[in-house]
Amino acid sequence: MKTAHVQAIPAPPSLIGSLMAGFEAIANHIDLVLIPVLFDLLLWFGPHLRISQLLDDLIAQLFTQPAMEAPETADIFRVSSEFWKVIAQRLNIFSMIRSYPIGVPSLMAAAQPTQTPLGQPIYWELNASWQAILLWLLVSLVGIAAGTLYFSTISQVVISGGVSWQAAFTHWPWEVSQVLLLTLGWVFLLVVISIPASCLLSTILVSGMSISGLAIFIFGGMVIWVLFPLFFSPHGIFVNHSPMRISVQDSLRLTRMAMPKTAMFFVIVLLIDEGFTLLWQIPADSSWLALVGLVGHAFVATGLIAASFVYYRDATRWRHRLVQQAQLSSHL
Repeated sequence: MKTAHVQAIPAPPSLIGSLMAGFEAIANHIDLVLIPVLFDLLLWFGPHLRISQLLDDLIAQLFTQPAMEAPETADIFRVSSEFWKVIAQRLNIFSMIRSYPIGVPSLMAAAQPTQTPLGQPIYWELNASWQAILLWLLVSLVGIAAGTLYFSTISQVVISGGVSWQAAFTHWPWEVSQVLLLTLGWVFLLVVISIPASCLLSTILVSGMSISGLAIFIFGGMVIWVLFPLFFSPHGIFVNHSPMRISVQDSLRLTRMAMPKTAMFFVIVLLIDEGFTLLWQIPADSSWLALVGLVGHAFVATGLIAASFVYYRDATRWRHRLVQQAQLSSHL
């Protein structure tokens, strides 16, 4: 009997099965795709809130310092100055509505369009730093609140097969508070990561080595290494209505017990998302064909989020069965 219990090891969740189930759930509730589509239409055709003058003044002050004119750093800082000037011309404060780690996926938040099929959008220029900071915080909070409701409806579709808007709005305030705590935790981790990364990159800069690709590789690797165990940290908030701290602990346990398969699922989701994003961004901002990209991106992104909830649900059940089996075996 003991041998039979030991051999009855439950199978871990299926990667392909999770992806198929996620996209099938969204195909049966295609109305959820409208949320990211509407967000992208707003960022595309709506007014653009810019801080180009503020950024230009800041860049001018920063890159005219005597330290920036040294021969060994002049070229690097000149390229950086041009890069930030381009960012200043394209940056739309309203794109901050795409919050992380919980938020409504947006193609236009990353593309930062400057043209529409109807011509140039309306530009609103901010001339005071306090206005930019205040509006950035307000837009980010709106994005967190909207993303929380979006994730809540997707979790309902996966767990119960349908959306109850009454339940979604009932749990919404509490979920927003937990997601806000989770967001602050992620920001703190990124700040902690950036300190050693900036020290390392400063050392490389002083040595005269090229840092263009190396900087991205080092910082990106550190971010993925630290944040990967937290990949499912939001899911417990929506599936189990667990507080942020408990949800983070569950994510750490889940990724530790199913590390190879969870890592593979993470890589597959990342590749699908990035690959299709490149495809959707092929049409120009001024082309109506970009609408196809908006709809396609919304469907794929929503399907991938749903697939992550399917995987989390199945992996949690698998982990619980393993724990129960271990407890049973210890008493035999």
